[in-house]
Amino acid sequence: MVDIMPAELSAAEKIFGDRLDLAKRYVEHLATSGTERGLIGPREIPRLWSRHVLNCAVIESEIPEGSHVADVGSGAGLPGLCLAIARPDLELTLIEPLERRVIWLQEVVDDLGLDNVTVMRTRAELAVGHVEADVVTARAVSALSNLAGLTIPLLAGKGEVVAIKGRSAAEEIEKAAKTIRKLGGVETSVLTVGEHLLEEPTTVVRIVVNKSQKKA
Repeated sequence: MVDIMPAELSAAEKIFGDRLDLAKRYVEHLATSGTERGLIGPREIPRLWSRHVLNCAVIESEIPEGSHVADVGSGAGLPGLCLAIARPDLELTLIEPLERRVIWLQEVVDDLGLDNVTVMRTRAELAVGHVEADVVTARAVSALSNLAGLTIPLLAGKGEVVAIKGRSAAEEIEKAAKTIRKLGGVETSVLTVGEHLLEEPTTVVRIVVNKSQKKA
């Protein structure tokens, strides 16, 4: 059983509510088979809750009810599976190219009985036309200048990208601004999420996309 500190438990209860037991089972998967198969480094086990699961799950507050969410480069299900557990009203498509990760994700989805999740083994650019999301999420995939081209096309012209980023978020936005505009991004901002819940809140880049209002 992975230890959860009192402050983390309090945050987890607020985010996951009556689905907290599912979140705990997911963390056990990360700590056991996820580590054995190289999806999570063994050194991360003590901070699975704080640095990974809660850090990801807290962005659920930025996603409108009933959205179809595509999670690009889902890896160990961060943030895709965290969102699926926290928000049963969402429909999640986890996009992951590596077979071993896809197999693990499907095993976890099946074990947790998450009927709002579809796992797709493909690259993000190849999923365009097959997935039309309202919101696209990503964490630790690539720099925003590259990530914009992997995520925005999955919105089919309208929606939002909600990307978990680090301290260099503003700098990344500056470098990616031209690409984002070209792809239909009309508004890009840096948000700090979970300030009242987490010791270290989550930094998010939000890109609002609306090709019909594309700026020159």
